[in-house]
Amino acid sequence: MLDQKNDNLADNEQLADGQVQDVATTETETAIPQEQDETVTIAEAELGDESRLEVDKQQQAIIDIENSNAEESEDETLKDRHNIPMEDYEAMSMEELVDALENLVAVEKTMSVKEHVEEVRKAFLSKYNHFIEEKKEQFTEENPETTEDFRYDFPLKHSFDKLYSSYRDKKNTHFKSLQNNLATNLETRLAIVEELKDLINPQENIKDSLKHFNELRDRWKNAGSIPKDKYNHVWNNYHFHVENFYDYLHLDREARDLDFKHNLEQKEKIVARVEELVNEDDINKAFRELQDLHKIWKEDIGPVAQDKRDEIWNKFSDLTKQMHDKREVLFEKQRGRETENLEKKQEIVRQLEELSTTKVGSHSAWLAQIEKVEALRNSFFTAGKVPQEHNEATWSTFKSAVRNFNALKNSFYKDIKKDQSTNLSKKTALVEKAKELQNSEDFAATTPIMKQIQDEWKQIGHVPKKYSDKLWKEFKTACNHYFDKLKEQRSELNNEEIEAFENKKNYLDTLKDFELSGDHKTDLDAIKAHIEKWKTFGRVPQARRHIEGKFNKVLDVLFDKLSLSKKDSDMLRFANRMEQLSDANDSRKIEGEKIFLSKKIDEVQSEILQLENNMLFFANAKKDNPILAEVHKNISRLREELETLKEKLQQVRSIKTE
Repeated sequence: MLDQKNDNLADNEQLADGQVQDVATTETETAIPQEQDETVTIAEAELGDESRLEVDKQQQAIIDIENSNAEESEDETLKDRHNIPMEDYEAMSMEELVDALENLVAVEKTMSVKEHVEEVRKAFLSKYNHFIEEKKEQFTEENPETTEDFRYDFPLKHSFDKLYSSYRDKKNTHFKSLQNNLATNLETRLAIVEELKDLINPQENIKDSLKHFNELRDRWKNAGSIPKDKYNHVWNNYHFHVENFYDYLHLDREARDLDFKHNLEQKEKIVARVEELVNEDDINKAFRELQDLHKIWKEDIGPVAQDKRDEIWNKFSDLTKQMHDKREVLFEKQRGRETENLEKKQEIVRQLEELSTTKVGSHSAWLAQIEKVEALRNSFFTAGKVPQEHNEATWSTFKSAVRNFNALKNSFYKDIKKDQSTNLSKKTALVEKAKELQNSEDFAATTPIMKQIQDEWKQIGHVPKKYSDKLWKEFKTACNHYFDKLKEQRSELNNEEIEAFENKKNYLDTLKDFELSGDHKTDLDAIKAHIEKWKTFGRVPQARRHIEGKFNKVLDVLFDKLSLSKKDSDMLRFANRMEQLSDANDSRKIEGEKIFLSKKIDEVQSEILQLENNMLFFANAKKDNPILAEVHKNISRLREELETLKEKLQQVRSIKTE
């Protein structure tokens, strides 16, 4: 990146003792100052609030970089962490997280993936714990009275634990090796600082001092890592005493100035490079290079002339602040995205909380609710990171909302389990009844019962799932067995019904030539004989029942030709029609006829009562009053009609259906 500077002071080892100029006559003990980024000068104290704020920001930028360099200096493997992109692990599934961990564990430099591994672990455990909570609730729901402890074997968790354990072992081994060296290296560097203090000694030969100084610098470069909490303090002490050596040792001004010049050139190159980095598009990459430049500035390049120190440092610090500000803008954008993610997750939690208080009353409705919750859960896990300070609270409210929903759902299914137990008993009884009747050959009596059993089955609600399929299979088998036999029997009857239709059709043709004799009794007996003969042919197929209507029309014509009263004719027609319904076993039409007659009787009775009440208005009317006569006539007609209707109803009620 930058040319390594030449050690000009090394050339001064050839100077003789007598060449020392302006050396202090007494040994000076110099106090070690505070770290540079914590120093507040008199000039800074006199600044206004806004200017002081800028100084504070500049110092903070330096502090951030020095702290990061201190951490990386403690463990060199941390430098490579910037080369591994931080993925959005929260948006990954558990399977994807295990794959990601496997790739990270394979990285040789363990500490370079520390942050990534911890993010993966946090994301995996949050998803796993939520998953196990749901499985436990499901177990409790399905086994409410069990004393068995909940256990759930999840192979993916075993894979994750094995990978994380491997990483942890590698990390512990690395730490042990690192800790053994840090303390020793710290003692070495502190001892070097103490030796630097002793170099400012007017009694010592200058050549020996220079040689000793160069040896100390070589030893310092090779001293190794030290604890990060000691890094800045130790380095500042070291540089303070190096600068003291330059400032107090007025030996060969030309050689010293040459070294100052060389160091200034190196630092100006760094400043020029930082000016370029300020305009880089990849801010994170530029900032990482800035960290390296700070380390070179601090660790590899010596001091410059005192009159240039503040100027060059202030340029470097100001550019560092500019880069730091650009990085803060980038972080602010990231925080903005995290805030948006927070709003998304809060809205998801709000919807979950609403679902957790919405009661529904059916299994299908709960399935729809569960589907909604599952979609919201997936959206929550893929929504991305939220600000760190809100992460725990957001996760807590999410878990609480899901837990409340599951509690409401479990409460519903706990209640219906009681109903399911009752339903199980009812359906078991129906299965047994169907099995008892499946071989019955009394089809007229058994068919209505089997149909009723099927209707009852439909009305009974759900039974426990582990019994449902078995019960339904047994019930269906018994019913199918019976109705298959019924179908075979009806197939045989169909042939008889077709034959009956042909016979009735032929007989209907012969009635076209039938003539009445004129004798009332003889003709009535003949008509009744035709009716009885018609009955003997039997039932016709349902699709050909229209032939019964044709026969009734022929009878209507014959009855009209007879000198029968209207009532007798009506009753004969009605009786014939009811017998046909009875023969066809048409219970629906017979029941409909009962309802019609009952309703008609009520209407006629009501009408008679109304007319009789109206008669009270004619209490003083003459007997030959035409209106009064009309009322009497209507009442008489209605009473005859009522009598006929009652006879018809009695006749219908006497019909027995299968």
